[in-house]
Amino acid sequence: MTGFESIFAYRKATLATVIRALIRKYHWPIEREDFPTNTADGRAAWASVYCLPQEVIDAAFEAGARDWLDGVAVAKAARARGNNLK
Repeated sequence: MTGFESIFAYRKATLATVIRALIRKYHWPIEREDFPTNTADGRAAWASVYCLPQEVIDAAFEAGARDWLDGVAVAKAARARGNNLK
């Protein structure tokens, strides 16, 4: 959830909360696969893997996602430089 830390700094949010918002509010076609797993203390639990279909990812890049990602990287680097000056 890199990049979302500042949004959730003062309240608890899980990945499931973010996924639910992306699906319900923004209608992202996120696919989910659940699978059984074991916890560190030996109990059984369910875990989930979330992903976007490849055609959705391809369409996003055709619509300019690379420019957006590059802008995010530049902004993150600028924030890091600003934090190092303090």
